[in-house]
This record gives sequence, C-alpha cells and structure tokens, in this order.
Amino acid sequence: MPKLVDFNVEQIDAVTVNGPAEVAARDLMSPYVWCRQDGCFAMMVRAVPRADYDHGAAGDTGTIWLATSDDGLAFTVEGGPVLSPGPGNEDIGGCEDPTPVEQPDGSLVVYYTGVDETRAHAELLYAVGPDPLHLKKRGVAMLNSQSEGNIKEATVDRTKAGTWRMFYEYAHDNASLVGMTLGDSIAGPWHDQVQPFAPRTDSWDSWHLSTGPLLTHDKDMPVMFYNGATPDARWRIGWIAFDAEYRRVVDRCIEPLITPPPAPERTATDIAFAASVVTPGDAIWLYYSLADARLYRALIRRS
Repeated sequence: MPKLVDFNVEQIDAVTVNGPAEVAARDLMSPYVWCRQDGCFAMMVRAVPRADYDHGAAGDTGTIWLATSDDGLAFTVEGGPVLSPGPGNEDIGGCEDPTPVEQPDGSLVVYYTGVDETRAHAELLYAVGPDPLHLKKRGVAMLNSQSEGNIKEATVDRTKAGTWRMFYEYAHDNASLVGMTLGDSIAGPWHDQVQPFAPRTDSWDSWHLSTGPLLTHDKDMPVMFYNGATPDARWRIGWIAFDAEYRRVVDRCIEPLITPPPAPERTATDIAFAASVVTPGDAIWLYYSLADARLYRALIRRS
C-alpha cells in the first residue's frame, strides 16, 4: 500500500523544569504540554521518586505538577502539586499519566492514573476544575474489567462528526495493549469499541502497545504517535493514521520514529515514551520522556 503520510525528526531538544525541591529531587515523565489561550505553554508532568522507585521511602509512585513556559522548552513549576495521592484508596499509592482536556470556557477535565496502596493495581480516574491549580477529583473514569486490567494512559479526541473517542492502555496476558471507547460526552459514559490496532509480529512493536498523543489538525486523517515495545519492554515511539472516525487504520510506520540513544549498559532502562504533541504555527512538537526520567521535545516534519 502506498504511503499516505510520513514523518521525520528534524531536531531534538532537552526540556528543563525549574521547581521546588519536591520536583528537583525526582525524575520526570509523562510531560503533557498544551498551548494556553494566552499563547503561553502549560505542562502537567509526573514527578517520580528516584532510587528505583523506592516507594517505601518516598511513599508514592508519583505526584502531578503544573509548569509554564514562554518557549515550550524551559518550564517553571507553579504552586504545589495539582494532583497528589489520597485521601481515597483508589490513588493513595500515586498519581500518574496526566491527560488534561481544555474546555471552550477554559476549564479542564484531567484524566490520570490512580495507583492503590498495593502499588500493583491502577484505575483510570479523572478530576475537573476551572483551571489547573484548582482541580477536584471525581473518581473512576472507566472501570477495569476481567479482560482489561490496569486501564490508564488516556488519549481523548472529539472527531469530525462530533463524537468522543478515548484510547487507553490496558493489561492482558502479560502485555500492554490499546483499547478504544466511544463517549456520550467528555466525561462519558463510555462504550467499548473494537481494538483499534494490534502488535505486529517480528517488529519493534511486537508485544506491548500504549497510547500516545494525537495529531488532529487534519480531522480527515488523525495520527497517533503511539508507544510500542518488544517482550523485554524496550519501548520506542511510532505513528499510526486513522480515518476520520477511527474506524480503520489507513497508514502505519514501519520503523520507529524515535529510538533511545544507546545506553552504556545493556541492562539500563531502554524507553522512549510519547506523551503530548503541540502544533504552534506550522511546527509539530512531540514531547516525550527517556528512561522514565528525562524530558525531551522533538521537532517533527510531516511529508
């Protein structure tokens, strides 16, 4: 099948975050960046305890913070954490993977992963608020099922026809996979659909899949920068294109778009993981994390 679209990485820059000790002492991942109505850039980011996730000492698997920037590269944290563990059990172990969806009036719906006290079970939760610094938790956005566990990593879009689609990662048979659901509104209720795409045998995405951000300036052919991995969890970033209502795949990359640079040791964490995409002017900025610790921005060109 001839290629309908292709993407290339033209430049990669490190993203910096200046903030209090509670942020500086942690690794950073899941950088969700969006352009605010005032033209500045906002980012929700997960701050992760270091020392191999020493949950006993740090007490959580993550907190979520807000940072702002004028140029999309140098960010400064505003205030305290916008989402912290507890007091409910569904996220007492940690708050992860923020996905804010800005409403026409400027208010936010924020989907995030809540980790329970065992640090082994997760739920897809959501919070709402008039702005990022005043969020109120509303509980579970989508329930786990017997066949789909640890639902997380929400990606949300309103299609050309006006219907809502939510993509999410779930666990099944020792693999991470991507599911899709159709919503009556931004807050659901959600109705399960067929699996939007699957792993490919003998490829870089042969075992694990996870959702990534959507490039939707062409509503006739939205593109997801998704995350894929082999059984040993070596994650890379690729892309996949859909028809207007996400009913079928119309194109998909062969090789990954972004691969982590070689690590000094083979046993080192080998993960590139896409989190958000911003399109200022004619540019495409893809934000991602490396090794679940450092943040980067890639300048992407579409051809």
